[in-house]
Amino acid sequence: MTDHIILASGSAIRRQLLENAGLTIEVAPARIDEAAIKSALLSEGAKPRDVADTLAEYKARKGAQKAASALVIGCDQVLEVGGALLSKPKSPDECIDQLRKLRGTRHKLLSAAVIYEGDRPVWRHVGEVRLYMRDFSDTYLQDYVARNWESVSQSVGGYKLEEEGVRLFTRVEGDYFTVLGLPLLELLNYLTLRGVLPK
Repeated sequence: MTDHIILASGSAIRRQLLENAGLTIEVAPARIDEAAIKSALLSEGAKPRDVADTLAEYKARKGAQKAASALVIGCDQVLEVGGALLSKPKSPDECIDQLRKLRGTRHKLLSAAVIYEGDRPVWRHVGEVRLYMRDFSDTYLQDYVARNWESVSQSVGGYKLEEEGVRLFTRVEGDYFTVLGLPLLELLNYLTLRGVLPK
């Protein structure tokens, strides 16, 4: 049994969540061609949940190839609205367009995590959260993006619930950690059952 845990993600918030929970981790982001994998999956009719899970698995597998004796955590998050997936906005204008599409509607965030040990997955989970966005004004939207672009440019959907993005919503149904990009409670439960964390 190993207690060496690698997070195959460069996400600062995922690292913070794990370290705040008392885990000692190594961060080693796994580089994969996310756009190509996502495009292939969608062309085959894959559901958003499966896209998130598959991308997380690719990252965990890639990380495990360099660290066979560790538990390697791969993660991914997708945003689904009306059956379509949104990606990270590439510009402030694209961010504004995305948030206009989400305004006054409900969408889902799907946060997947997969753990590899050696050459096989030993655990996986996809958390789901439903978010209801308020019908904010164009003026507020433009000001919001101008103030927050640097921070939200790496966030699917163009918002961070842990920052000013919380003001975009009227209701959130589901686990807060899943919104942040990691099904943390389920992951910690697994590590506890494995004996990596004390009972």
